[in-house]
Amino acid sequence: MRETRLFYLMVFIYLGFNIGLQAQNDCVLGVGITADSTLIDIFQLNEEQTEKLKNWSAELKYRNELLTSQAENLLKRHPQGSAAELMVLAEKYKVIRDSMGTVQRMLDIRTLKLFNENQYELYLALCKEAFRQPYIVIPRNYRDSIPPK
Repeated sequence: MRETRLFYLMVFIYLGFNIGLQAQNDCVLGVGITADSTLIDIFQLNEEQTEKLKNWSAELKYRNELLTSQAENLLKRHPQGSAAELMVLAEKYKVIRDSMGTVQRMLDIRTLKLFNENQYELYLALCKEAFRQPYIVIPRNYRDSIPPK
């Protein structure tokens, strides 16, 4: 049990340090970035949760492809001959990067709202161990939820 918990902690620490899409202190799930199977296993998602997670993961990938394409087009077409032009380019690029972070946060929160109390408590515990600020949501009640021990 302790080894499993350590594994989960390591996943969240990795996500917290490497995603970089939101403020450094946010405790991200990484929907669409973390393998779906990892999130399904860690949080023991039911069928409904699993289906929605997979759909949202695909949505994130699609939206990020569009935003990445916008960023590439921006780099190709925007003048870069002076410092002022580079500053304008940086600001436009920041808007695209921030949009990616906003989409990630939105999908993570959507997923968290599907969690039952036990799943959400696990998320909170992992965030605490990783010294990250969790997203606050109200967990759902499911008929098939495992009762607390």
